[in-house]
Amino acid sequence: MSRIGRLPITVPAGVTVSVSPENVVTVKGPKGELKQDVNKKITVAVEAGVVHCTRSDEEKQTKAMHGLYRKLIANMVEGVTNGYSKGLVINGVGYKVAKQGNKIVLNVGYSHPVEMAEPAGITFDCPSATEITVKGIDRCLVGQVAANIRAIRVPDPYHAYGIRYSDEVIARKEGKKAGKK
Repeated sequence: MSRIGRLPITVPAGVTVSVSPENVVTVKGPKGELKQDVNKKITVAVEAGVVHCTRSDEEKQTKAMHGLYRKLIANMVEGVTNGYSKGLVINGVGYKVAKQGNKIVLNVGYSHPVEMAEPAGITFDCPSATEITVKGIDRCLVGQVAANIRAIRVPDPYHAYGIRYSDEVIARKEGKKAGKK
């Protein structure tokens, strides 16, 4: 069996997990509600506050889906309980960010400011002029929105100017040597 797929998911107090006949898993918690369609080859059972995922056969693709769907359901339980956040840092001369209403305005070296609105289910927070925090209950959506913000100005390897994740380390390159030998 899949090592990840066979692990049980404990459901904390205040969170409910339900499975419809169409194999749609719904997780409701204090922070919101998430839904996930599950392949028919994976069976999801909820018993006494514990969720178990089992597979119908031993095909390679079914084994891969077994671990995938188990982890997706575990991420949903974690999301509606605690939520997810991703930090971004802006580095560069004159680079800054400001929150205006439900959008952020980035000044990152272009001739114009770049505006980005909050998608549904996501909130932006700007603790300082060079930091952005993306928060939400859907782990995939939080990661995708953070990647979209980072793609506005990818950090360069020479000065590390740009937008990077707060836990990302930029491999720096040495510039050209000036002068003759």
